[in-house]
Amino acid sequence: MSFIHREGYSTLRAVGAALALVCAAAWLWLPRSASRLVIALAALVFGFFAQFFRNPQRHIPNSANAVLSPADGTIVAIEPVHEGEYFQTERLKVSIYMSAFNVHLNRVPVSGRVAYTRYHPGQYLVAFHPKASELNERNSIVIERADGQAVLVRQIAGLLARRIRCYVAEGQTLQAGDELGFIKFGSRCDVFLPLDARVQVQLEQKVKGGETILAEMSS
Repeated sequence: MSFIHREGYSTLRAVGAALALVCAAAWLWLPRSASRLVIALAALVFGFFAQFFRNPQRHIPNSANAVLSPADGTIVAIEPVHEGEYFQTERLKVSIYMSAFNVHLNRVPVSGRVAYTRYHPGQYLVAFHPKASELNERNSIVIERADGQAVLVRQIAGLLARRIRCYVAEGQTLQAGDELGFIKFGSRCDVFLPLDARVQVQLEQKVKGGETILAEMSS
């Protein structure tokens, strides 16, 4: 597994080239003390972008009924809501806010078949806004387990996130912990569960994608 996710290659090449030009100009035209400061700041900027696209190894729990967190971040909502896009009924929503310092690779929460995918263009409200799940640019994926129970994962763009990538397609069979997609620069993931799912996290808790168990579903 590469330390840098493939989504970051083009961005890091562009950022690296721009910073190299800035450093070269500083070395040629500024005093040495000032040029060294510019080079140090450029290294910090490149490091920020590199950590954003990091791809750490994760230890996937071996639990048939576990719903894994699809993203790194902080739990910002646990509440019953009416899910009107696919289920058309009440579901338990667990929302994860991803800051610019979190890993932004999204992972599959449960093993099963992709029953539905749909991309929705929209606004760019801050990702923790209560209406972000309904109004922002977003992508919805429904995964149906072998027992017929289904989980909806919604990738949501934020104020800075302007590109949502989804790696799965309808009819595809997935394993919990597989790569689901990627959202660039600050965003959110909502997970919609059956109302009888037993939540294993709490508000403000830090979670890891593909590793933290959000909830347990009945067999």
